[in-house]
Amino acid sequence: MAKYDASKTEPKWQAIWADRQTFAADNDDPRPKYYVLEMFPYPSGRIHMGHVRNYTLGDVVARYKRAQGFNVLHPMGWDAFGLPAENAARAQGVHPAEWTYANIDAMRGELKRMGLSLDWDREIATCHPGYYQHQQRLFLDFLDAGLVRRAKSWVNWDPVDGTVLANEQVIDGMGWRSGAAVEKRELEQWVFAITDFAEDLLESLETLDRWPDRVRLMQRNWIGRSEGMRVNFALAGRDDLLEIYTTRQDTLFGASFMALAANHPLALSIAEKDPKAATFIAECQSLGTSEIAIEAAEKLGYDTGVRALHPFIDAKELPVYIANFVLLEYGTGAIFGCPAHDQRDLDFANKYGLPVVPVVGSPDQEPAAFTVGSEAYLGPGTMINSQFLDGKSVAAAKAEVAKRLTAAGTGHLETNYRLQDWGISRQRYWGCPIPVVHCQDCGIVPVPAADLPVLLPDDATFDAPGNPLNHHPTWKHTNCPDCGKAAQRETDTLDTFVDSSWYFARFCSPRDKAPVDLTAVDAWLPVDQYIGGIEHAILHLLYSRFFARAMKATGHLAVTEPFAGLFNQGMVLHQTFRDEAGEWLYPEQVGSGAAEGLVHKQTGRPVTAGRTESMSKSKKNVVDPGAIIDRYGADTARWFMLSDSPPERDLEWSDAGVAGAARFVQRLWRLIEDGAENLPPSAAGERPGGEATQAVVTLRAATHRTIAKVTADIERLRFNVAVAKLYEFTNLVGEAPKTLGSSPLAGWARREALEALVRLVAPMMPHLAEEAWAALGHRTPLTETPWPDFDPELAQEQTITVGVQVNGKLRGTLNVAPGLGENEIQALALAQERVVLAIEGRPVRKVIVVPDRIVNVVV
Repeated sequence: MAKYDASKTEPKWQAIWADRQTFAADNDDPRPKYYVLEMFPYPSGRIHMGHVRNYTLGDVVARYKRAQGFNVLHPMGWDAFGLPAENAARAQGVHPAEWTYANIDAMRGELKRMGLSLDWDREIATCHPGYYQHQQRLFLDFLDAGLVRRAKSWVNWDPVDGTVLANEQVIDGMGWRSGAAVEKRELEQWVFAITDFAEDLLESLETLDRWPDRVRLMQRNWIGRSEGMRVNFALAGRDDLLEIYTTRQDTLFGASFMALAANHPLALSIAEKDPKAATFIAECQSLGTSEIAIEAAEKLGYDTGVRALHPFIDAKELPVYIANFVLLEYGTGAIFGCPAHDQRDLDFANKYGLPVVPVVGSPDQEPAAFTVGSEAYLGPGTMINSQFLDGKSVAAAKAEVAKRLTAAGTGHLETNYRLQDWGISRQRYWGCPIPVVHCQDCGIVPVPAADLPVLLPDDATFDAPGNPLNHHPTWKHTNCPDCGKAAQRETDTLDTFVDSSWYFARFCSPRDKAPVDLTAVDAWLPVDQYIGGIEHAILHLLYSRFFARAMKATGHLAVTEPFAGLFNQGMVLHQTFRDEAGEWLYPEQVGSGAAEGLVHKQTGRPVTAGRTESMSKSKKNVVDPGAIIDRYGADTARWFMLSDSPPERDLEWSDAGVAGAARFVQRLWRLIEDGAENLPPSAAGERPGGEATQAVVTLRAATHRTIAKVTADIERLRFNVAVAKLYEFTNLVGEAPKTLGSSPLAGWARREALEALVRLVAPMMPHLAEEAWAALGHRTPLTETPWPDFDPELAQEQTITVGVQVNGKLRGTLNVAPGLGENEIQALALAQERVVLAIEGRPVRKVIVVPDRIVNVVV
């Protein structure tokens, strides 16, 4: 019996699929559409096991839906702009384009070895002018519609990458890519008006019922809708006002100080004359910008000497501090502090000896006795120490304060959002050029659509710090499209998240002369199943939702939600290893010594095993997918990725698990090859006559139950459960010949079972399945064969397990037919030996039967 040889079989079938254009999607196909998409990769040069898992999950869905009769769109492209290419240019002296396209070629070849059912004719790369010229056109359309703005604001500056970061790209105060501490700088930059859609982005989350709840919650929290008031505080001895935004206007009588963000205009004006204030502001700006960093830092402030007048308490003045825990981008960049009911304010007040006046009393204590200690009171209660608000509920107090401040002209109700406009200017070369010109006479002038694309210069240099476009000798110099005078191109390029915010739409018509073909995007969108990591819950997914709305507003799309279904796969993990010097080692460098435990294979010196962590090049706990495919074949890698754990959870790489998957491949092949010669021509033919034996009935029932269960599991993306059922079914099919006999009906049932097995494993191990299908005598490729149907009657469970209790304690179980009558179940239960012993001769008072679930005998 020949061993299954993946090294020959897999390239053979990949060539057949390519020759037959099996996976090409036709925009004019009349069948119902299904669009499955995995988040496209950055072309780093090598695929990793995270790619293998991600694209295998999507490929199973794509192959399954195609077999079900859908016209499937399953494309692939490259998120190809970004700083790593510029860093490579500086370090290796190679142009970013050369580096990027070489990496794309390498990764394309590796992905093709996986046997993915991709429509490679739709391949795109975001760094190609054929893509980014359309992105420039979208920018111009957004600009014309008022969805792009020029704004001078305080931004997050990454000093290592030398570029601006959006708030979403600052993780725990650090740059999302460089890991450097982010600084605050005031710059003029381009922004997308994502806040124009804040309410719609929030409300529409409720319609995304096929998204993970935690992703919707993360977006909901990031958008951060709040109902509150803008309140203007007069300043003693000054003509200007201090405007704050608060959601707790009910606590105004507990106010004991005001606090400004370090870059608040009032703080900056004070610092111009006060060196100590300027020094404190500089210290604040060196603090991380994230909420986590701010919450962890000690709450510090600088008393400016300015005093704010309380709106309700005559002659009460509140000291105005510059504080390190207030951010300009939230609200107005100024707050009033109510220490009794906000822990951050309480910590600040205790440090600087400020009053702590409780104004919401606990319902468990008398108002006069209620005090606040080291912890702020955040619970329910009624108003105290608040003059005209005393005795009111918090809600009634908010309404009363709003009424009075509005009448006095010193405040008004307002809905506010945590979400800020998306800063898209980046000071780098390898990105999409922003298609505008700066003219001294005309101001900012859009590049005419007929002049697109604005191409990146091929001769940029990377030997000087800063943006190569800014110090290029000629590229930035041009003429104004309006007046014809000398002008300068915009040297900032677009945030690379822009590139990935609309690629799903470009796939629908990737060679069209417009950004999208309206007929195509209307037919294909939204994406039916989108697959990618949870790390993109806010960044990419929120930006894509904005882009869909902006494209709809400018006539490019009909949908507002780009992804109907979202699935977040888990990470791939591996144990880490270090040598005696603390250097990380690759797993293949580590072996086992006789008595020494783990050792370095080359030196024989001891190796220390560390934690199991997400595979990372920096810690070298990676496994090369190419090496696994070379040794075992792509189907083995795919099967292991699907079988070891639920796809939404992290998967721990196991050499033993992969070897086990390889053994199953060989076992399945032996099962097919061994049985193929002795089978009747086809299970699709007419059922032979004759009476079915119990063994035939059992096998056919198992076949149809397995089809039903695996179908349901794939629909729910429960791939590991489907794999477990296929393991079980393989065992049953392998044992069946021992009891089936040799009748025509037995052979027919065995073929039916083998063909069902092959068709069910096909989305997961497509090369092996094709080879097995051919071995079973079929000339049409399995990829062109429909998904198997099942007979509902045969698929029904033959028996179910019913628990039997005596006085509420489990004493036994019954295996009975579904729907068996209560009298029959009761008789079987009372006849069980363990039940008889538990009754101990006592009279049975009653028997409670819950059909198909449980029996309780009461004595």
